[in-house]
Amino acid sequence: MTFSTPVRDMAFALDRMAGFGALEKTGAFPDLSDELVSAILEEMGKYCDNVVAPLNEKSDTEGAVLENGVVRTTPGFKEAYQHYVDGGWNALAFPPEAGGQGLPQALAVALVDGLNAACMSFAIGTTLTTSAVKALLHAGTPEQKNLYLEKMISGEWTATMNLTEPQAGSDLSGVRTKAEPTGDGDYKISGQKIFITHGDHDMTDNIVHLVLARLPDAPEGTAGISMFLVPKVRVNEDGSLGEANDVQCVGLEEKMGLHGSPTSVMAFGENGRCLGTLLGQEHKGLKNMFVMMNAARLDVGMQGVGVAERAYQRALAYAQERKQGRMPGVKTGDQVSIYEHADVRRMLYSMKSLVEASRAICYANAVAYDLARHSPDEDLRRRAKAHEELLTPISKAWSTDRANEITSLGVQVHGGTGFVEESGAAQHMRDVRVAAIYEGTNGIQAMDLVSRKLQGDGGAAARVFIKNVQEEAVIVKASKRTDLSHIGDRLQAAGEALARSTDWLLENSAKDQGHALAGATPYLKQFGNAAGGYYLTRGAVAAALAINEGGGDEAYFESKIAIARFYADNYLTEAVGLTDAVTAGAEVVARLDPDLLSA
Repeated sequence: MTFSTPVRDMAFALDRMAGFGALEKTGAFPDLSDELVSAILEEMGKYCDNVVAPLNEKSDTEGAVLENGVVRTTPGFKEAYQHYVDGGWNALAFPPEAGGQGLPQALAVALVDGLNAACMSFAIGTTLTTSAVKALLHAGTPEQKNLYLEKMISGEWTATMNLTEPQAGSDLSGVRTKAEPTGDGDYKISGQKIFITHGDHDMTDNIVHLVLARLPDAPEGTAGISMFLVPKVRVNEDGSLGEANDVQCVGLEEKMGLHGSPTSVMAFGENGRCLGTLLGQEHKGLKNMFVMMNAARLDVGMQGVGVAERAYQRALAYAQERKQGRMPGVKTGDQVSIYEHADVRRMLYSMKSLVEASRAICYANAVAYDLARHSPDEDLRRRAKAHEELLTPISKAWSTDRANEITSLGVQVHGGTGFVEESGAAQHMRDVRVAAIYEGTNGIQAMDLVSRKLQGDGGAAARVFIKNVQEEAVIVKASKRTDLSHIGDRLQAAGEALARSTDWLLENSAKDQGHALAGATPYLKQFGNAAGGYYLTRGAVAAALAINEGGGDEAYFESKIAIARFYADNYLTEAVGLTDAVTAGAEVVARLDPDLLSA
């Protein structure tokens, strides 16, 4: 299968759905222009298509291996990563004074989209490095930044996030890794971490681990966690590399997918010689780690979009090639491609519309991130920050849940061939499955949405977004185009349903938090459905304007309207029905004796 980075769709989503144009108005990006964005997306597409994408199937069959204490990645990864560093891709959105290119985060998120569509096993390591840079910029000392920042921003050194331990998964209160002060500013680190993405590899000569650990006097629970910067190879005062730092990969996980990504069991200080430095304040490690985790959560949502895009492209190509059956009423003659069958098109349109909705939500999240940090208007920064925080759990959870659905549909379009590994369709389903699990399971994202985000501000940010949805619906309903007016009707109904769910959760969670937790997952799904419809509607309106103005490819713009119409009829209607699930209350998941549920 030939993969092609959807550069045109990316540009359309940024400009016509996610509001990227607002970033130019901030004045924070003086070099930003349509021409520059187009050039970046085109070059990114070439790199992803020609260098990274050919590695995807090989990464599945020739995954990372641990040999004599050395982790070796899929053949071609090391060379592709050097292209990544040489192209300056890692530095895209970081401050120029720190060695970055000073461009919007939204463009870096588009890069994550393209890289993950090309090869998720390869791309996943780059996102942890960029997330770690944000943590270092936020909490690092001048000395730490001087030693590490330039190499991490360039990508010459990669980075990892070390949270999980055998007894401490999503609940980090059980972290046991120790950090003992040496008296000269360093700390002896000892303990084991599991599920560490790209924890070791052969692509760079150093890896910077951000490790959660406890000081000797640390209080119990998450309040006693500190974060430490622990390099694989110690760094001398002049920035040169010194001796190995007693950090070892002692095993690679055998996984369902992502075989090319070395998911490592990491041992720190087995010989008593692992040194690290405190990153941020003592006992504030989890707070600092959330800077990295929130960045990673948006990137994980983008992983879902990327892999779903590739699954869609594969399914679409197969549907046009595969001949089977005839049109209704036709008894003889040549068979037609399965694309001509209505149910196959239904599956493909489902895949396409969900990919586009997910992409738009994540891109809008990234635009809000940029506005929150760069707008000269203090009130706009505040509103953008609230919007960014609201969209983050939706970007992560809704996009990856839908990616699991999309990749499953990709297998279904292939029929029996899809169940056979040779088709390649199953790899996408296996690779993306973990995205709904890590960086906080999607259930945790839903709980975050209804607790910290919804209840945290009394529903203010959610109601602002719902108001935007309803205002857009009113505008579109007035369109002279019947398809746009129809979309407006569906969007209005979804917005009203989301408003009812929001009001019910706020009112009833005050009485019993169990109501909010029971309704959290259907609420996130409803919110994601409505948000996806909102952004697709914006795109449909923009497409209609482009058609009226006579610019560009009319057929392309008409397809955007058609896909938005399909989504409205299938997923905005689903949003309306989810209010009943949201408002069912805690009783619906009241505890049953497990023995009664057994066979």
